[in-house]
Amino acid sequence: MKKRKKEDLFENYSKRNVTVYLILRILVVITLIRQVFLGNWNNVFLCVLTLGLFLVPVLIDKKFNIQLPDALQIIILLFIYSAEILGEINEFYLVIKHWDTILHTLNGFLCAAIGFSLIDILNRKEFFHATMSALFVALVAFCFSMTIGVLWEFFEYGMDTVFLKDMQKDTVLTTISTVNLEPNGKNVPVTLKNITNTVIESIDENGNKIQTLIEGGYLDIGIHDTMKDLIVNFIGAITFSIIGLLYIKNKEEYKFAENFIPVMRKK
Repeated sequence: MKKRKKEDLFENYSKRNVTVYLILRILVVITLIRQVFLGNWNNVFLCVLTLGLFLVPVLIDKKFNIQLPDALQIIILLFIYSAEILGEINEFYLVIKHWDTILHTLNGFLCAAIGFSLIDILNRKEFFHATMSALFVALVAFCFSMTIGVLWEFFEYGMDTVFLKDMQKDTVLTTISTVNLEPNGKNVPVTLKNITNTVIESIDENGNKIQTLIEGGYLDIGIHDTMKDLIVNFIGAITFSIIGLLYIKNKEEYKFAENFIPVMRKK
């Protein structure tokens, strides 16, 4: 009975997709066991969360009868694994310089594809029908992707503010411009260039002063990381929106776009 249920769960999936799913799931379980032995319970939670997120494409297929193309399914699974296991637990965000940038760019691309597909999915519903131009559909896809990107930055800011998680990574700058350093309190920016070090002074629980030296420049607390994430999300979103626009106008020539566009499964 259990074997049959498992087969039913993946009945609409290719052997390649099932293989990728199982391999990634095994790797996550191995990581989970290792984190339990190390006592890193935060990482254990991330592993459990990852295993849950792996089921999202399957649930979308079963619950809403939406078919995700094979390429899109694999990319989503690899994206989840790269963000949670490689990025967070294996610290790829720190080890590999542009790891976060790559993921945010990919996120913009994928969300635009999902936003693009929503028009077709909604049009198949009896309660909703609209005729839209190719340009408007591409615009909807772009706006959907950017909205998701902004909401994610809200989430990161909330986690940093409430739980002090530092999801919006700091950036060391050598040049800043601020009105806070204007001696007369006027709205005139003062620019500091070639900053070499920053000294941060704090007070511990016992009232003792602690000085921390930031070498290399001024410590920005997240705005540059946030704007960079939104910019690369924009690049990913606009890239797929253009592809989607061309696909609507010439489906044969740009047929490869179908590898990223979810569709309603025919009953």
